[in-house]
Amino acid sequence: MKMTQRLLATLAALILLASPAPLLGDGKADNNPETVRRQPPPGKPIDPDSRVELERGITELGHEIEALRVELKDRPALLGLLPDVEIFHKGVSWALRYDEIYNPTNDVVTGRDLLRQGLERARNLREGRSPWTTATGLVLRGYISRLDGSLQPYGLVVPSSYQAGSAVRHRLDFWFHGRGEQLTELSFLRDRLRSPGEFTPRDAFVLHPYGRYCNGQKLAGEVDALEALEHVQKSYPIDENRIVVRGFSLGGAACWHLAVHHAGRWAAAAPGAGFSETPAFLKVFQNEELKPSWFEQKLWHLYDCPDYAVNLAQCPTVAYSGEVDSQKQAADVMQAALAAEGIEMVHVIGAKAAHFYTPDARAEINRRIDAIVARGRDVLPRRVHFATWTLRYNEMAWVQVDGLEQHWSRARVDAEITRTSGVSATTTNVSAVTFAMGPGLCPFDLTRVPTVTLDGFELPAPRPLSDRSWIARFEKVAGRWEPAGKADGLRKRHGLQGPIDDAFLDSFLMVKPSGEAWHPRTGAWAAAEMQHAVEHWRRHFRGDARVKGDGEVSDADIAAHNLVLWGDPSSNKLLARILPMLPVTWTRDEVSLGTEKFPAATHVPVLIFPNPLNPRRYVVLNSGFTFREYDYLNNARQVPKLPDYAIIDVEKPVTSRFPGGIAAAGFFDEAWHPARP
Repeated sequence: MKMTQRLLATLAALILLASPAPLLGDGKADNNPETVRRQPPPGKPIDPDSRVELERGITELGHEIEALRVELKDRPALLGLLPDVEIFHKGVSWALRYDEIYNPTNDVVTGRDLLRQGLERARNLREGRSPWTTATGLVLRGYISRLDGSLQPYGLVVPSSYQAGSAVRHRLDFWFHGRGEQLTELSFLRDRLRSPGEFTPRDAFVLHPYGRYCNGQKLAGEVDALEALEHVQKSYPIDENRIVVRGFSLGGAACWHLAVHHAGRWAAAAPGAGFSETPAFLKVFQNEELKPSWFEQKLWHLYDCPDYAVNLAQCPTVAYSGEVDSQKQAADVMQAALAAEGIEMVHVIGAKAAHFYTPDARAEINRRIDAIVARGRDVLPRRVHFATWTLRYNEMAWVQVDGLEQHWSRARVDAEITRTSGVSATTTNVSAVTFAMGPGLCPFDLTRVPTVTLDGFELPAPRPLSDRSWIARFEKVAGRWEPAGKADGLRKRHGLQGPIDDAFLDSFLMVKPSGEAWHPRTGAWAAAEMQHAVEHWRRHFRGDARVKGDGEVSDADIAAHNLVLWGDPSSNKLLARILPMLPVTWTRDEVSLGTEKFPAATHVPVLIFPNPLNPRRYVVLNSGFTFREYDYLNNARQVPKLPDYAIIDVEKPVTSRFPGGIAAAGFFDEAWHPARP
């Protein structure tokens, strides 16, 4: 970690010295937490007649959608296409309802057109047709997200060579969009009907995810990219071994993120500009003076791409920067991080270019990426090099990390398929690992027992099966590797490892208290924070959070959702039920977590923990996603701000950065026990 920090600091200093002018990014004014611009910004008024016209159209389309929901209930294939109609309704209705009209004249025209297209699709469905599903060119689609049940749009460029019903599988390129503070659903749909984007490879689909607004495809935005891809793969013949991630500016940041964290999924990556980590970028681009807490610094490891650079050994990468673009910093940082791993990065430079692609650079990038994609993804690389800092990101090709010795310290696996019919691997900070090769992939002799050598220990392993699949699991016990037994006790694992923000990467339910809080001040704080969480989820992740009262939560809800419980044991019946099984003591007088104690009249615990009523899901106390208004102004700031738990002092004011004073904070250890630095 120290080496990485020194590397980033050196690069930041070099770039600052080389810069001909200060690099202000969004401006130094956006470095003041006391004067924060609203995001998305307030809209502009439209004339009353246009508003009445659009509202009438919204109502008409809404009635059509609800009627179709009833009429198509026995025709599931057509009912499943209803989101392709609903995207038009949401695009216009949200723009009006939430004051997100930014160009009244143009947006009214766009609104009319989107409502017209929505009504046309509704009529088609009623007639049993869906011509847009077989169309080529620019196509708008939608799906229902598992996170919050919200409708999310995406855009497609469907190649002219596509023929519905054909078995020919096509290449697919992601294109991640740049930052746009006014990028509402309305403007996204309009843009996706007008432009195919920067790159349209021959015979390839191009997927434009909305990404739930502007977050660089992180947190819920990352889930959006993967859910949109899944929806496309169910609807069109996509070659899973020829998928490329690409993007520019904020989209370049998204590309770096998806490339290093999911390197084994892609045939290639082509990031342009953007940012690749938080601390050096904010110092260089935003000219920001950083004073992070110890836990914020640890949490940077969730998304800082240089920490995961070695993973690109499995994902061929062609980076691009304009020669005089300040955001060249991102690729320079990654180039240095890859060089430290012995990998020389291809970095195409646009001669004398600022923040754009030059024609020559575009042609060179396409030449290289097309050649890589023609070969396709290596589904079973002989050697795997994998680094992670969290079990949220735990897979690379045939290697899966199942346990860490300590989260937020670097974990590493270097594994090789040996010529003697087996696997040899070395690990760092890993306590459990699985080697898995799917049907048809295992290269071992079916008549021999494979040899597995793990950190010098020779271990017995299962035989490969007749379908040429193979799986072997190992765990470290008292410092020695052995075949894994049945999991015993509560442990951090993939999808159940924290921090608090991790609860919002799967289906979640906000649980509202129905009773009276012990203390007026903490009760008012919890009510305000819940309102803030719901409103800002809508603003920044473009969905309506599910909300139920504490007496309405069913067994089915507990099975299906991460539960976010608001209030205290007096006001929230479900919280009171679960509290005895959580690692926090909370009475009318006192809150204690670990060895620390605080007066309950002025302190509230926030935390994430496996739900005692369903250990496959989380329970969260009194928190939504943890970055706030100040962080909206630069996407590199949009990383988790609180660890697994914290004690909030409600006597300290809520700010644009934190929900009050942070009296204590920390991470649970690998067995979910409180651990301080």
